Amino acid sequence: MHSAGRPHDDPAGDVVRWASFSCLLVPVVLVVYGTSFGGAAVATLGLVAVTAACRAMLRYSEKAERAAPVLAEDRIPRGGRRRHSRAGSGSGGRGCHTSGGFSLED
Repeated sequence: MHSAGRPHDDPAGDVVRWASFSCLLVPVVLVVYGTSFGGAAVATLGLVAVTAACRAMLRYSEKAERAAPVLAEDRIPRGGRRRHSRAGSGSGGRGCHTSGGFSLED
């Protein structure tokens, strides 16, 4: 369900918000169940580092996803003409051969 005041168009933001919430909740639970404050602080720092790295990767993948259609359009030749590489008639479709019989694909 969506909240009335906020459009649901940022799933990565939702993930980061839940991760931030857990960064606050986990240390409290650890202290309540007997872990030292130092141990809870170390766990908090670890969770914050993982959350920050995941947020950076999510944002990077979103940028790449938005850029992908633009890059795909650039690769399509204009006017419906496509380039085809043609091997020489005596090469048997294996690429360019030199006089020594060496092929770039060998």
